[in-house]
Amino acid sequence: MATLKLEIVTPEEKIYSEDVDMVTLPGSEGELGVYPKHVPLLTTVVPGELRVLKDGRERSMAIGEGFVEIKADAVSVLTDMALESEKIDIAAAEAAVERAKAAMREDHTAEEVAAIQASLQKASESRGIPWHYLQAINAGFFDSASLRSE
Repeated sequence: MATLKLEIVTPEEKIYSEDVDMVTLPGSEGELGVYPKHVPLLTTVVPGELRVLKDGRERSMAIGEGFVEIKADAVSVLTDMALESEKIDIAAAEAAVERAKAAMREDHTAEEVAAIQASLQKASESRGIPWHYLQAINAGFFDSASLRSE
């Protein structure tokens, strides 16, 4: 069976580099599923859940904003943040969510309030990696390094 070479790179390091069966990316127009022999494409990714299918098992990863280059035999993701779901420190993430909620009680412009409310609303749409953790990361309430449970 054909595979794809998936590489995920952040400004700090190469997070992932393996052959996979399929990858699902969070795109600006919705999820993008990529199998081997996909048509070449260059597009943006948005903060969300990246899923990898390899040897019949699915793994999840939280990613931030960035770009993806898709070729017939490779997928390269360049993102500002990537963190495997099992490495997320839940306590740190929950603290960040509390900071986001506290920020809602402060004076903000209408645009800021809408952005914070949208971030918290996504928590109810969680799939694998809680959306409110991703939104707290991308809203700047903490950086991805503070989430690692290593």
